Amino acid sequence: MIEEEKTGNFSALYEKDSAVDQEITVTLRPGALTEYIGQDKVVETLKIAIEAALQRQEPLEHILFNGPPGLGKTTLAHIIAHEMGTRIVTFLGPALEKGGELMGLLTHLEKGGIFFID
Repeated sequence: MIEEEKTGNFSALYEKDSAVDQEITVTLRPGALTEYIGQDKVVETLKIAIEAALQRQEPLEHILFNGPPGLGKTTLAHIIAHEMGTRIVTFLGPALEKGGELMGLLTHLEKGGIFFID
């Protein structure tokens, strides 16, 4: 059985087993825009866009995050998926070798799903 334990802004997923070993995975990434620290203008813009899309019952428009590592692009992509209530598909950019691979991935994406190239 997998259980989630929330402590402050951290959540720990662990598998309860009668055996001695317990695997613990701690996620330090925020799960919602209200928990995200920094990038205030970006967060405010995303809040407005997400609220508007949800009210219109439409998918969020295309978004492009650009910048060096460590700015929170991946975290924001996962937060957007959570806030929109949709699934995210993450793909590593260097692994894309042929255009056909990208087309195959996009055709299997559900409506409103998020495709994130890292």
